[in-house]
Amino acid sequence: IVALLGSNGAGKTTTLKTVSGLLAPRAGEILLDGESLRGMPPHLIVRKGIAHVPEGRHVFNRLTVDENLEMGAYARSDAGGAADLDRVFALFPRLWERRRQRAGTLSGGEQQMLAIGRALMANPRLLLLDEPSMGLAPVLVEQIFETVQSVNRQGTTVLLVEQNAALALEVATRAYVLETGTIVLSGAAADLARHEDVRRAYLGEI
Repeated sequence: IVALLGSNGAGKTTTLKTVSGLLAPRAGEILLDGESLRGMPPHLIVRKGIAHVPEGRHVFNRLTVDENLEMGAYARSDAGGAADLDRVFALFPRLWERRRQRAGTLSGGEQQMLAIGRALMANPRLLLLDEPSMGLAPVLVEQIFETVQSVNRQGTTVLLVEQNAALALEVATRAYVLETGTIVLSGAAADLARHEDVRRAYLGEI
């Protein structure tokens, strides 16, 4: 798990959107296992193994939970969708209970579970998570992050943008600090959690 920290407007969401193909990079390259993703449309980037959970969840409100999850597998060419559906329901039992319910009637926490589950249906090697805790009660935040760690232990790399810097640094192994589009600090998450500038700017310590 890699955490990307920074204040509002630093470029964190822009970075995730650029990696997933929603925005075009102005310069440089984005490489996945040595292959350039520059100019590749989002659906092909999904097939390469990158799935994006954007800020604000963005579920299909009029579709059921099952139908939302099926949409997550649309770009797959293999036959592993059924196994991944079982995996999602194992990670999020609440989604199994709500599987025939319209997504628009779910709570905020359930919609976040659904957004992550839908991304996992693409069987990604890299999961991009943008502010997964936003607007959620602390108990739900804890549940979401436990699941993110479980997904990582199962072999999926996670690039995490999270407003709760303390929590992000707790679950991450590495972290980067972004300021106006430039990386100003990087290293092991535990080391950055002890860094004076990070403690002052992002952890609320003086």
